[in-house]
Amino acid sequence: QSTVCEKIMELLGQNEVERRQRKVHILSQDSFYKVLTAEQQAKALKGQYNFDHPDAFDNDLMHTTLKNIVEGKTVEVPTYDFVTHSRLAETVVVYPADVVLFEGILVFYNQDIRDMFHLRLFVDTDSDVRLSRRVLRDMKRGRDLEQILTQYTTFVKPAFEEFCLPTKKYADVIIPRGVDNMVAINLIVQHIQDILNGDICKWQRGAMNGHGRTYKRPFPEQTESSSVLATGKRSHLESSSRPH
Repeated sequence: QSTVCEKIMELLGQNEVERRQRKVHILSQDSFYKVLTAEQQAKALKGQYNFDHPDAFDNDLMHTTLKNIVEGKTVEVPTYDFVTHSRLAETVVVYPADVVLFEGILVFYNQDIRDMFHLRLFVDTDSDVRLSRRVLRDMKRGRDLEQILTQYTTFVKPAFEEFCLPTKKYADVIIPRGVDNMVAINLIVQHIQDILNGDICKWQRGAMNGHGRTYKRPFPEQTESSSVLATGKRSHLESSSRPH
């Protein structure tokens, strides 16, 4: 969930640091929505396009971008306009960092991408909370309530149950109540600080390729997932917790 990642950045003091100098970055899976055809865009404007389906994302571009990040390269991340449902010409430059928080609803769905992460977090939020947040968010994007609710019942809820919820099994850590669970968030913040300070535990080093995790350290009231990418000194923490 984006709010969890933003709270982590706030507690680390990284949101006050100039982008080029940050040791921790946030990336969103939403930046990698596919470029729509004219027909798909017309459906999207009517609330008839399923943005919660795995096929809605450009997984090849996502994988290439994350691979370059792991290798310590500077990358350009697409910018997506959620009002017009289109990828903009402008990009966001992401500079090499020690930790990258990658968040999105289906970040664990694709195995090639899932296996890149060192620590997988799943933020578990009540369905009523997810719906209320989506309504408020989409109304700010200029959409009417009827369209939002129709899209939710037609696409969002079924896609969550079919594609997102089953990926919970890949989680290392589950965080119930999202950003309200400050005990778990503070432990994650401490974990990131340990990475930044070079105090990486053996269980972290054993997860270099996403297959060899040797130990899962439970957080309080564990119920969802998150994952960290680690390559040498660089570690990337992923949070799959967006309310969609």
